[in-house]
Amino acid sequence: MTTPVKSRLSPLSYLIFSSRWLQLPLYLGLIVAQGIYVVQFVRELWHLLITTLFHNGIDATAGGESAETTIMLTVLGLIDVVMISNLLVMVIVGGYETFVSRLKLDGHPDQPEWLSHVNATVLKVKLAMAIIGISSIHLLATFIKADGMGNQTIMWQILLHLTFVVSAVALAYIDRLTQPLSKHAAAH
Repeated sequence: MTTPVKSRLSPLSYLIFSSRWLQLPLYLGLIVAQGIYVVQFVRELWHLLITTLFHNGIDATAGGESAETTIMLTVLGLIDVVMISNLLVMVIVGGYETFVSRLKLDGHPDQPEWLSHVNATVLKVKLAMAIIGISSIHLLATFIKADGMGNQTIMWQILLHLTFVVSAVALAYIDRLTQPLSKHAAAH
């Protein structure tokens, strides 16, 4: 087993290459944001439990929605928080691994499967797919409460969702065009 030889970098090259570490506070900030999402999830879940179990169901007069609709919207909100948290994990772990430094997780039993073949393009496609999922949850919530929303608001949300879908398809297509054929054949 040979150890890789460190090449001597010029001072400017070293400075430019080391500048990637300026992203570290950004990833740490995203970890804090994920903690805030955990707190939000627990608050929403607690509110759902308390309201449902100890107040004879959810007050149907609040907002003019039935108890079932209110529960469904709350659960969709919980799913939304989980999906955003998943998106944060992809950005934190994948972004750090791709742009800052290796995490050295090879052989770790909890290493995410997708991390072994992550690069900037794969990360963009995965993020686009996660954004579509989050947008789908919001669109479903919009359809559930469509009676209280204006048609123009619903139309803009649908157009925004379709824009996300078209963008994700375009990213995946561009990725496919830029990758050698043998790499795609080996992946399937």
